[in-house]
Amino acid sequence: MALAVIIMAAGKGTRMQSALPKVLHQANGHPLIDYVLETAQALNPAKIVLVVGHQAELVKNATARFKIDIALQEPQLGTGHAVMQTEAQLHDFNGDILILSGDAPLVQVKTLEQLIALHRTSSSVATVLTAELDDPAGYGRVMRDTSSNQVLKIVEQKDASEQERAVKEINSGVYVFNATLLFDALSNITTNNAQQEYYLTDVFALCFARGATVSAFKTENANEILGINTPEQLCEAEEVLRKCEKSLS
Repeated sequence: MALAVIIMAAGKGTRMQSALPKVLHQANGHPLIDYVLETAQALNPAKIVLVVGHQAELVKNATARFKIDIALQEPQLGTGHAVMQTEAQLHDFNGDILILSGDAPLVQVKTLEQLIALHRTSSSVATVLTAELDDPAGYGRVMRDTSSNQVLKIVEQKDASEQERAVKEINSGVYVFNATLLFDALSNITTNNAQQEYYLTDVFALCFARGATVSAFKTENANEILGINTPEQLCEAEEVLRKCEKSLS
């Protein structure tokens, strides 16, 4: 089964308190996006598509050494909208699509391989990477069926009920989808939500409505799924990366 990778790197990163695109902030001397692109390359995909938006030319120039396709998201209307912009690059692709975030440099190749393997062995149309956090505030929550362990619902924090917010298993924003289903579902999602954006997670609701299997792979290392939105989080990520590099040396 062929694999393609979409990396979302269009965001502005306002909380970074810098005019620099978030994915170009450096951790241990390398832009965040480099870590994600190198991880994607290690999976030997048929194609990598980088979605750019804020200061698109700067991001394109900074990633020119990588063998990737570029998709432009302008304006930025949510995660679902970002993936919609890749349809031209992937219109003839038949296989599985892995979706990564350009501001989450800590996810490991081995974890992604396990995620993809579960997706395929369970015959799922969609699979999400999750983790359990002591404080899940700010993250979307993953609701599972207690008997089958399959995913029933993924709900954004701002749209979650009090009961749903009590769940500690969170959505990392890393997914694997069947390519045909993904783009078909994206053509049917709307902006009827708190943010008035196209949520990629709404694709899961369409999967559930069709009775399709949706799975989740939970990593035991919650650090892997941490995204970077603030200078403080960047410092934390640098420390994790230093420990990883030290353990490999």
